[in-house]
Amino acid sequence: MRIRPYEPRDRADVVDICVRTGDNGQDATGLHSSDDLLPDIYALPYVTHEPELAFVIDNGERAVGYILGAADTRAFAEWFSSGWWPTVAEKHPGTGELERSIVASAANPKRMLIAAVDEYPAHLHIDLLPEAQGQGLGRRLIDTLTGALAERGVPGVHLVVGAANTKAQAFYRRVGFAELASDAGGVVMGRKTA
Repeated sequence: MRIRPYEPRDRADVVDICVRTGDNGQDATGLHSSDDLLPDIYALPYVTHEPELAFVIDNGERAVGYILGAADTRAFAEWFSSGWWPTVAEKHPGTGELERSIVASAANPKRMLIAAVDEYPAHLHIDLLPEAQGQGLGRRLIDTLTGALAERGVPGVHLVVGAANTKAQAFYRRVGFAELASDAGGVVMGRKTA
């Protein structure tokens, strides 16, 4: 398996990975009224807005993991709100309590602006299918993205992980992230790029 830059041909694989890891690392297929919900919020905007900050794990046949980033969370939130979400929002009426909560969150770009956004202006999403886990590839993806961000002069990157996803929280700590804030819904973690 190798890490390489995202290419447009990876789009369907990115959608698949997002869905198959979208329930706190577990398969979210069929969990929402449309399997497009999670990719429309957490994957496709990134490969559309800043494809140069997207990297995939290629098993020789397809992408089986990815890391997606936005260098400037403030600018990304503005673009997401005005340029992306209006183009997909109609697909997601928000049926059920969980889905309504996700749609409401997507419709509120200020949710992306963590208190430490100036110190950690970039943010990321990373997901690996089980076949790509446990081989050091997640660490290599993190290092690849933080290196690309450092080359751009971005001082730090953050992410939000579900409060219940303790396995992911432990992984992020091992690869240099520290907890910045937390609440009942999630933990905000940050890492300097240098």
